[in-house]
Amino acid sequence: MANPAQVLPELERLEFSPRVLSRTDSMSLYGSVAVLLLAPLAFGAVEPWSILILEAASAGLLMVWLSGRLRAEAIPARQNALFGPMLAFAALVALQLAGGFSSYRYVTWTSALLFSSYAVLCFLLCQTLRRSQDLTRLGIVVSGYGFAMAVFALLQDLTMDARSGKIYWLRVPRSGGWIYGPYVNHNHYAGLMEMLFPIPLAMCLSRRVERGPKIALAVAAFMMASTIVLSGSRGGILALVAQIAVAIAFLTFNRKSPKVALVLGGILALTAVWTFWVGGSGLADRLATFHTEAHTELSSGLRLTVAHDCWNMIKERPILGWGLGAFPTAYPPFQSFFSNSFVNEAHNDYAQLLVEMGSLGFLVLLWFLFLLFRAAWNKLRSGKLGINGSVGLAGILGCIGILVHSFFDFNLQIPSNAAWFYVLAILVAAPSVSEPRFRGSIRDVRL
Repeated sequence: MANPAQVLPELERLEFSPRVLSRTDSMSLYGSVAVLLLAPLAFGAVEPWSILILEAASAGLLMVWLSGRLRAEAIPARQNALFGPMLAFAALVALQLAGGFSSYRYVTWTSALLFSSYAVLCFLLCQTLRRSQDLTRLGIVVSGYGFAMAVFALLQDLTMDARSGKIYWLRVPRSGGWIYGPYVNHNHYAGLMEMLFPIPLAMCLSRRVERGPKIALAVAAFMMASTIVLSGSRGGILALVAQIAVAIAFLTFNRKSPKVALVLGGILALTAVWTFWVGGSGLADRLATFHTEAHTELSSGLRLTVAHDCWNMIKERPILGWGLGAFPTAYPPFQSFFSNSFVNEAHNDYAQLLVEMGSLGFLVLLWFLFLLFRAAWNKLRSGKLGINGSVGLAGILGCIGILVHSFFDFNLQIPSNAAWFYVLAILVAAPSVSEPRFRGSIRDVRL
């Protein structure tokens, strides 16, 4: 019998969930999910036309949601712990613009618009993902989407030379690159998969999923994780190791799942065999560069030099930084090496944040991460992987992956990956949804 002292706090955290979504809420929900799914397919939404679509679509969806709220009976907006640091970050950007602290006001303004689109998607999904069945549907859709993208990326990689090939077998990148999947940069593909593969993984570990769907979800997670390794992204591999370590630690120490942790270890061994069989000697050669070239993928091994240059920039403007998005234009005077290549990113998201937003922006990041991990702990401390537990586990594993990878690359400068990261974080910190009392199954959800 459940202890009332444990049940009552859980009930207090639950909120009202409508049995049926309004038409405008449904449009906002499905439209936001569509934007998230299409953004990676548009080369990561890095080109002006795809950025315009991302911003226009998010603004349009917000207008749809607001129109529904104006016509319907007033319902309080759903709160989220991460809204506080998000608003603080927006205030810092506004201060940079209004106070003339940005070294390039125009690019800070355009970057602010892009971040606004992330915020709108986060807000809309926080308001509309209030029902357990919608969260389950989203998990199923994302699992199928990730599996299909992994298969496509693998086929594309096996049928052409990724370093000189064409995205979708059709388009040659304008500035070259290491193609993997729909991305010019294989590291950014790895970053996306780091965030998506924990979703089928957490669902197949859930107590609400039957054996048949569990196998399908495990296959999806296995395929998605294996392409992180096959992409050749060293930062991605390190992030994957960190994610698996956290997952095994959770499953081992939650007092109920040591056997599941052993099964997960077996799946990892099979994944290693599969990736080396498919990747062959090229993958082995790539992994051999961990010791000698851990920071050398940028222009003949200059990442550490760029990091040192970033420190000089931070000392110049330590409080408010050089302006959001201003790194490419502010960096050249501080560049301490000769190169024919244009260094447009710091290849370290933390260093770039300090350069652009200063120490105040970095403190906001620490506040954001503290609230994120606290929310994940609250959802996972019971040890039960129901719907809320699965959301907490999948979301925090995805965020951990991209946070580790951010020490080596610039995934959070890629709009599609940044949008996914913030959405996962918002879902982790969202209030818990009410779960069916019966032992439900993924089969009970109608798509």
